[in-house]
Amino acid sequence: MQIEVIAKPAMSADVTVVFAAEGKKLLGLGAPLGKALQKAMAAPSFSAKRGEILDVLGAADTRRVIIAGVGNPKELSAIRARKIGGKIAAHLLQVHEPKAQILGGGVGRLDDAVFLGNVALGARLRGYRFGKYVTQAKPGNAPAEIAALSLVTAQRAATQKIAADAEALATGICFARDQVNEPPSTLWPDAFAKRLLEFKKHGIAVEIYDEGALRKMGAGGILAVAQGSQHPPRLVVLRWNGRGKSGGGKSKEGPVTLVGKGVCFDSGGLSLKRTSQMLTMKGDMGGAAAVAGAILTAALRKAKVDVVGVMALVENMPSGSSYRPGDIVKTLAGKTMEIIDTDAEGRVTLVDSLYYAASKFNPSCILDAATLTYSVSAALGPVYAGLFANQEALAREVQAAGQAAGEELWRLPLDPDYVKNLKSKVADYRQVAPDDLSADAAHAAALLSEFVDGRPWAHLDIANKEFATKDTPLCPEGATGYGVALFDAFLRQRE
Repeated sequence: MQIEVIAKPAMSADVTVVFAAEGKKLLGLGAPLGKALQKAMAAPSFSAKRGEILDVLGAADTRRVIIAGVGNPKELSAIRARKIGGKIAAHLLQVHEPKAQILGGGVGRLDDAVFLGNVALGARLRGYRFGKYVTQAKPGNAPAEIAALSLVTAQRAATQKIAADAEALATGICFARDQVNEPPSTLWPDAFAKRLLEFKKHGIAVEIYDEGALRKMGAGGILAVAQGSQHPPRLVVLRWNGRGKSGGGKSKEGPVTLVGKGVCFDSGGLSLKRTSQMLTMKGDMGGAAAVAGAILTAALRKAKVDVVGVMALVENMPSGSSYRPGDIVKTLAGKTMEIIDTDAEGRVTLVDSLYYAASKFNPSCILDAATLTYSVSAALGPVYAGLFANQEALAREVQAAGQAAGEELWRLPLDPDYVKNLKSKVADYRQVAPDDLSADAAHAAALLSEFVDGRPWAHLDIANKEFATKDTPLCPEGATGYGVALFDAFLRQRE
C-alpha cells in the first residue's frame, strides 16, 4: 500500500474519505462538504459513532464519499485512530476501491499528523493479505487490495515523518504475520533463520548458531526439544546498534534484549496434542516472530536505541529420538531439569535463550515473549496477555508500552513459593509443578526467573494472541503479529 501526503484535496479523486463527529458534524477539511452531504447524513442508521461508516455515491462532485464516524473528537487517541483507519480499509476492500484520499485538517484533540499517521497505520494493518498459496482465487468475489491512500493535511512534513514511522511498524508487524501464517512445511528452523539473513541489508547484524555450535556451548534445553525432529535447531541473534548509527557513540548502558520463543511447530512431542490443539501450532514461534518484527521496525525507522534479539528455533516432534518424560536435561546455565511433559517445551528452550541473553550481552533489561501456557489464556481471555516481572519499575514500563501499543498486559504474580513447587528429587528443577493444571503460567514464569542471572526481566505470556479467529479492526482473520507494536513502544520509551 502506497501512502502519500498532500496539502490540498485532489479534484480528480474518485473516492474521498471525510470524518464526522457524533451529532453528524463534518470535521476538518471535510466540513465544506456538509451541504452536499446533508441529506445522506440524515439517514437514521448513521449516528457518526466511532467506527461507523456511511457510503455516499455521486455527491460533492466525486464518485464516492465515505464518511467515517469518530464519535466524540475529544476522546480520540492514537489507538482509536488506528482502528478507525482499519474500519475505512475494511470498507474500501468490501466495495472494491483500491484508492482513496483522506481529508484531515483538524479532526479531534490529536495533532493532525498523529491522527492521520495512525489512520494510515490502521488501514495498512487491516489491508494486510497472506495470499501467496492461493492459486484459484475468484476475482469477482475476492476483495481488491488497497493500492494507495492520500493523506490530505497542511502539516505535510510532520505527517510524512509519522507516516514513515507507521510504515516501518506496519512492515515489522506484517513480517511477523507472514512468518506465523506460513505452513510448517515451509518454515522449519533453518528456513526461518535464513529469512532473517535478509535483515542484513537494513543494517542489522545477524548471527546463526547451528546444532554443532549449540552442542559446543552446552545448550541442553534447546537440543532436547529439537532432537525428535528431522530439522535441526538454530539459535539466531539479531543486533541493531542504533545509538552508534545515529552518531551517539557506544552507550555505557547495555542493550535492551528481546527473547522470543521460536517453536516452528509444536506437536507436543511424545506428550502428543489432540488434532484441534495442533492445528494452530505453526504459530508457536509467534514470540520469535515478534522479536524479529520489532528489530526490523527499529532498523527501518533508524531507532536511536541498542537492541539485541535472541531466538531459539526448534520443532517439537514425536519420533524415536524425541526427548521423553523422565529425562533429565542439563541447561546452558549448568542447572538440571527433570522433564515431566514434553508438551511444556517452550520453557525448556527459553531457559537456555534467557541465560544466553543474560550472560552474553550485559543487557539493561530482558523482555521475552512466548506463546507459553494454556492457563494464561484461560485466566485472561482475549483481552490481555500475561505479564510477569522481577522489578517493579520495569513492570510499569512494560505495561505502559502495552497500553500505548493497544496490546494490553495484566500483571500476574512472580513469587518464590512457585519456585519451591518446582523442586525435583532427581534434578535441580521439575519442568512443571506436580499439579500441572495449577497456576501453570505462574510456575512457568517462576522457572524462567531462575535463568535470567538477576537481570531486570519481564516475561510476556502471549498464548492465543498469535492468531485472530475472525476479522478485527486492525487484522484480518489469521496471524496478528502480536508483540511487535508493544516491543516497538517499549524501545521508543528507551530512546
